[in-house]
Amino acid sequence: MRRFLRHPVRLVPLAFLVTILASTGLLMLRPATIEYQRTGFVEALFTATSAISVTGLTVTDTPNYWSGSGLALITVLTQLGGLGILTGAALVFLTVSRQLGIHNRLLVQAETQEYGVGDVRRLVLRIAATALACELAMTVVLTGRLWLAYDYSPARALWSATFHSVQAFNNGGFTLYTDSLLAFSRDPWVSLPLAMGGIVGGLGFPALFEAARHWRKPKRWAVATKLTIWGSVVLLVVGFAGLLLAEWANPRTLGRYDVPGKLLASFGQSAFARTGGFEMFPTDLLTEESYPLLIGLMFVGGGSASTAGGIKVSTFFLLGYTIWAELRGEPDVTVGHRRVATSSQRQALAVTLLSVALVAGGTTMLILLTEGVVFYQALFEVVSAFSTTGLSVGISSSLSDGGQLLLTALMYVGRVGPLTLGSALALNTRRRLYRYPEEQPIVG
Repeated sequence: MRRFLRHPVRLVPLAFLVTILASTGLLMLRPATIEYQRTGFVEALFTATSAISVTGLTVTDTPNYWSGSGLALITVLTQLGGLGILTGAALVFLTVSRQLGIHNRLLVQAETQEYGVGDVRRLVLRIAATALACELAMTVVLTGRLWLAYDYSPARALWSATFHSVQAFNNGGFTLYTDSLLAFSRDPWVSLPLAMGGIVGGLGFPALFEAARHWRKPKRWAVATKLTIWGSVVLLVVGFAGLLLAEWANPRTLGRYDVPGKLLASFGQSAFARTGGFEMFPTDLLTEESYPLLIGLMFVGGGSASTAGGIKVSTFFLLGYTIWAELRGEPDVTVGHRRVATSSQRQALAVTLLSVALVAGGTTMLILLTEGVVFYQALFEVVSAFSTTGLSVGISSSLSDGGQLLLTALMYVGRVGPLTLGSALALNTRRRLYRYPEEQPIVG
């Protein structure tokens, strides 16, 4: 136990597990539902895990099943899950920095240029202040819009705005509407603030703080910040253009909108597809071309140390640079006139391959556990759970208990797994005083 507690990083999965189990018990209480009915263990566990892991997948009709106290609990759990991941990532980062050798610690300080190993309190407070400021700004805009344009009462407008602002920044995906945000897909005063909140929350505090500090000189950004910021822009544009082309003439989605409506809905869905979880048009009515695009966006996810899930933007584009360097025969992988450490390349490869293995195994098991589920539905739902996105093709509630427990496990692993695995790989970095003779086995 003493050896286990030497690295507080290992407490992150345990803390999340204890919180999930405690919140499961609270959701099983009768006052948590509208009709004071007792919720089954699997449904409560699924919902609690979805809220804590800021996923948004549901097996119940959220607005018509959970009472005010139940919805308030889901909101608190989402906030705790989002801030917990951000704070946990900060503590993990500082713990890893402390455990690295002097050479690697200098590299870490050169990358961050701001936070030392003693800055835990200042870092955590800044993260919390940033999150609450973004949520407050969204709440103010949405409250005014719902009150003035949709004839909501002030209290109802404030509650709906607060709930969805918390969900957006933390990339949660729970909504107070059965059809998600379809009714607001063409309203820029609702969809754009939520989309921007999801984008900011999905960037991650290292990239967000450094970009804000050196916004006039992007060339001074660290490699991780460049990969996250520019990579997010690329994915946002690709998702926007891809959805626009694939769904333009689909009468069940964008085909019924005018041109401004098509542009706005496509942008919002592209932003929410990378772990936001809100729907701008029905996911189960998309064309076949849209599913691979959404699966890819969900799998990549957002930035490191953010509320988003997935393998992370920096991981994805670092692998792209690695492949490009190999195709060109370059001896080093360089990003922005900086050479990327070999250990970082290996860590990116390990995270990606393990994630692919989990998705493949989870898809196979979901098909075996539940009858009538076709491959693309199982793959979409598994990727959504693992990447903590929350988009669904509508099969989660109809899955067997085994299938729902499988998605629950994937949400948990997808939330704490990459963080724990990344820190474990970094903590496991060590130097040898000798090297074996080199060989080059045949590849391909």
